[in-house]
Amino acid sequence: MNAILVALIGIVIFALGYRYYSKFVAEKIFRLDPNYVTPAHRYKDGVDFVPTNKFILWGHHFTSVAGAAPIVGPAIALYWGWLPAFLWVILGTVFAAGVHDFGTLALSVRNKGQSVGTIAEKLIGKRGKILFLFIILTLVLMVNAVFAWVIANLFITYPSSVLPVFIQIPLAIWIGYAVYKRNVKMLVPSLIALVIMYVAAILSADIAFLQIDLVAYMGGEDGTGLFGLSTVSTAFLIWIIILMIYVYIASTLPVWKLLQPRDFINSHQLVVGLGILYLGLLFTNPQITAPLTNPKPDISWLPLLFITIACGAISGFHGLVSSGTSSKQLNNETDARFVGYFGAVGEGILALISILAVATLFASTADFNAAYASFNQANAGGLGNFVEGAAVLAGGLGISANISTTIVSIIVVSFAATTLDTAVRLMRYIIAEIGAEYKVNVLTKPHVATSVAVLSSTALVLIPEGPNGFGSGGYLIWPLFGTANQLLAGISLLLISIWLKRLGRNYAYTLIPMIFLMFMTLYALFQQVLFEWSWVGSNSNTLLFVLGAIIFVFAAWIALTSFQALTGKFDQSIKDD
Repeated sequence: MNAILVALIGIVIFALGYRYYSKFVAEKIFRLDPNYVTPAHRYKDGVDFVPTNKFILWGHHFTSVAGAAPIVGPAIALYWGWLPAFLWVILGTVFAAGVHDFGTLALSVRNKGQSVGTIAEKLIGKRGKILFLFIILTLVLMVNAVFAWVIANLFITYPSSVLPVFIQIPLAIWIGYAVYKRNVKMLVPSLIALVIMYVAAILSADIAFLQIDLVAYMGGEDGTGLFGLSTVSTAFLIWIIILMIYVYIASTLPVWKLLQPRDFINSHQLVVGLGILYLGLLFTNPQITAPLTNPKPDISWLPLLFITIACGAISGFHGLVSSGTSSKQLNNETDARFVGYFGAVGEGILALISILAVATLFASTADFNAAYASFNQANAGGLGNFVEGAAVLAGGLGISANISTTIVSIIVVSFAATTLDTAVRLMRYIIAEIGAEYKVNVLTKPHVATSVAVLSSTALVLIPEGPNGFGSGGYLIWPLFGTANQLLAGISLLLISIWLKRLGRNYAYTLIPMIFLMFMTLYALFQQVLFEWSWVGSNSNTLLFVLGAIIFVFAAWIALTSFQALTGKFDQSIKDD
């Protein structure tokens, strides 16, 4: 099968979905009003509520939701063959993710920019809200641990990516100052910043002196680390400490100082990166060597495919970003379609190239089958296979393997870092909301809430017991991340459906993907908790069993409560704020 043909089919469907389906949803279902005063204007404070140009906000929104997951998930899901992964990414993006991301943004804008967790009280009652907030808190905690783990390992594996990534921080602060204090347009300085980053990438790819290689500084993998740890574990520990200090600062700064300009630079990275990869695909014209489907998988694709690919098809974390940071910056309500739905389409395009990069990496189907001999093997090699496959595609444009590998790793790290500090900011909001709910006023203080978020995330990612020593936390909870993420998406779609019903509008467009997603996710979670992680399971794990069981009970409880709210009668309809 020719990979260019597959890419064309996917992109045409994405374009049709945005042009027609999202327009229909915006006009007939959500009924966006250009005259509505958004929370960004109504509660403008210069810190979290900041009216923002839709292209800049799209950059923040997209790079916050993209992270590494739309790359890793599809690269792993190729285990079941390229066709199931392709279909779920395409259909999931158009009919589920776009509506979900767009819907949570519209719902939040119409409710003071509040998170879906807080809005849940209005829709399904106080008990449902508390349960939902704890599920969200658990998910965001896992996101922090997993993405910190991903970034630290990428810094160790690709030390040439460190310098360009850290150069971006002062450049973004400078751009934020120039834009908001000097009224300079953001486009030109952000493009200059991108050029500086890529010049640094080209230099550091071939000049060892510019590579921040902590393991090499300590004498290589056989050298002596700190506190009796290996050099790799010591390097991991140091990177985690640095990352957590960074996210503490980044998540407490006003959004215009670092978050918005850095995300706008990253949105350019996305355009450049996707341009390189899709042009590389065009010039190399590769054939797909991955099988259409896997005839004898050791784990069934049903239902695991739908939780393995979360970001890239549909992801609950997107709803947190939509209702957490993006809704507070939306300048005009009609921008929600571009920011929310097109953000999901952008991620689908990223997931599509991830599928094609890995599906065309191997010389033959036999080589692919050897690399993807088991689901565990696919899990272990997914990200590395994408980086190698993307480097091959970039090589089609004459870019050397060192430089292309460095640029690809920079893109992955940049997106993951964006997701990480947005997730810590979201965790701050949620802790503050829980503190307000239970009258623990100290938790409503930004620095206290941020400290709780950063310290708990650090503790989870540094769990020392496990196959990786330090860092086993992020590694161990990865299997639960997809399930928790999809549950959150399903519950958010349910809340949007209830909201639409109470407004007297057609809610079938959110209800149908919700039913599909909730069934697949609860099915997968039940199967994993009982038959894999429990004491009688095939892969017994106390941490996963306890976390998975708590999330399952909470999710089932919320689903039941929400179902009653959806089918019951109401004394009064919900009014927009």
